[in-house]
Amino acid sequence: MKNIKFCVYLILNFFIITSCSAKNKQLFSENLDSKSKGYNLVELETRLKSFISTKNCKIGVAVIVNSRDTVSVNGEIPFQMMSVFKFPLSLAIADRIDANGYSLKDSVEISAEELLEDTYSPMLGKYGKRNLRLPVAEIMDWALTQSDNNAADILIKRIGGVERLTSIMKILDFPENIKVGATEADMHRDQELSRLNTSTPLAMAELFDQFNVRMRNKSESFRTIASLIEQCKTGTDRLAVPFAHTSDTLGHKTGTGFDTDEGGLSALNDCGYVNLANGGHYSIAVLIEDTPADMKESSKIIAEISQMVYDVVGN
Repeated sequence: MKNIKFCVYLILNFFIITSCSAKNKQLFSENLDSKSKGYNLVELETRLKSFISTKNCKIGVAVIVNSRDTVSVNGEIPFQMMSVFKFPLSLAIADRIDANGYSLKDSVEISAEELLEDTYSPMLGKYGKRNLRLPVAEIMDWALTQSDNNAADILIKRIGGVERLTSIMKILDFPENIKVGATEADMHRDQELSRLNTSTPLAMAELFDQFNVRMRNKSESFRTIASLIEQCKTGTDRLAVPFAHTSDTLGHKTGTGFDTDEGGLSALNDCGYVNLANGGHYSIAVLIEDTPADMKESSKIIAEISQMVYDVVGN
């Protein structure tokens, strides 16, 4: 099995990245009054606005139904992504793996110094602080299913750093309102740096829709990402709540901010896609900032929004 030397190959072959998709130019509610498929997005928008108006925090929501109809509340306002950024990071990694003829089964050497102890890292809990050699697939698994911060920074380092990641995202034609400017280590050193990693709800909903509809079967690397985010172990009390007893499929990535002095959270997010048993699909992004509520109550806000969306478009 080859030992990937990411940075050299990624930079030398940078120009051959293929675009993941053209921008979707039909996202902004031209069909908001559509009832043709049995759902009413005007009703949904009204319910979301009413619900959000009762909350003492900044909330943004975007939903794209069947890659065609869109509804949003505060959908064009930037929010801190927190660990949601690990999803676009994984897509950039998969593209570079494929472009250079490698596989997620190939291994990466990890030094003990890269395994920081003052951060959330179940991978560190399993292996301890020592030199490691792990398949890229396992590192990606830690980053996506368990939101491991060390795993994410290891991937960022191998792709060439935050600036290189930003360049790759542009060439892949990711929605331009998704911006990454800090690693997990950066954010834990200075919490204000988390404001460098932002996305609008509409941009993140668009990226999840693009992935689900056009990218997930592009290669084994992208199929692996789909499998991982559909097994996400974090935030089971957020977007996932309506699907506990259904045959619908949710793929998602959560993000959790820092505790505030007032007992709330700087941010709490959950974004993803839903493939319905009836053949339909939708993407959804819910991002919250500066909530005075604790984790349990803030997660409940996301769960209630997810339920509202499912009640209108999921049945």
